[in-house]
Amino acid sequence: MADLPLYERLGATAISKVRSFFYAMGFFFEILKETVHFFRHRSVGAGVLTMQVLFTGVEALSVISVLSLGIGAVIIIQGLSLLPQFGQGQLIYTILITVITRELGPILTAFIITARSGTAISTEIGNMVINHEIEAYIATGINPIAYIVVPRFIGVIVSMLVLNVYFNIFGLLGSYVVTQFFHPIGFQAYFSNILATLGVTDILSSVIKSVVFGAIVSTVATFHGFAVDRASTEVPKSAIRSVGQGFTLLIIADAILTLVYYV
Repeated sequence: MADLPLYERLGATAISKVRSFFYAMGFFFEILKETVHFFRHRSVGAGVLTMQVLFTGVEALSVISVLSLGIGAVIIIQGLSLLPQFGQGQLIYTILITVITRELGPILTAFIITARSGTAISTEIGNMVINHEIEAYIATGINPIAYIVVPRFIGVIVSMLVLNVYFNIFGLLGSYVVTQFFHPIGFQAYFSNILATLGVTDILSSVIKSVVFGAIVSTVATFHGFAVDRASTEVPKSAIRSVGQGFTLLIIADAILTLVYYV
C-alpha cells in the first residue's frame, strides 16, 4: 500500500470506508430482524439480557447519581444567583427542564454507558472471536447475532432508558435538597413549577434520544467486537475505536434530534 501513488491510496481508503459503512448498515438491519425473533423466543439469550441490564444499568447507578446531583445543584445555584438580577427568576425551571431532561440527561448517560459498557462489550466479543467461540456457535447452528448481539442490544437500550429516568429524577429532585444549604426554596413552589414547566414533548424527546443512543452504543460496540481478526492485540484497539466512534455518532445523533425538535 505504501508503494502505491497517493491517489490510489486515497481511493483504496475511500473504498474501504464505504465497504465498512455498508457492512455496518447490514449488521444493524440484521440486529433489528433478530430482535423481532428474540421477543418471539424469549428463552434464547434471556440470561445474557439479564446480566447485561445488571451490568449496564444497576452497576452504573452510583456514577449517574453523583453526576446528575452535581449538575442539577450547579444549575439551580447559578440560576438563582444570576437570573433574579434580570427579573427572570422563573426561567430557572425552564432551564432545568431543557438542560437536564432534554439534553444533558440522555447524552451524558450515553457517554457513561459508552465508556463503561461499550468497551466491555467490544472486549468481550473480541476475545470470543480470538478464542474461536463464534466459530463454535456457527458450527452448532446458533446464530451469534441472535444469541450474543441482540440481548446486549436490548439490554443497553433498556438500561439507557432507566438510567436516563434516574438521571432526571436525581437532577431535578435530588438537587433540590442540595440547594437548601445555599438558596432555600419552598418545597411546594419548586415542585409545582417543575411540573408546570415539564411537558409531554420534553419527556418524549428524552425517551426518543435514550432509545436512539442505546441502539448506537450497542451496535457500535458489538460491530467493533466482531471486527477483531485473529490477534489478541487487536482487542484493546477495537475497544478504543468503538468508544471514539460511539462518541462521534452520539454527538451527531443528538444534534440531528435536537434540530428536528426545534425545527
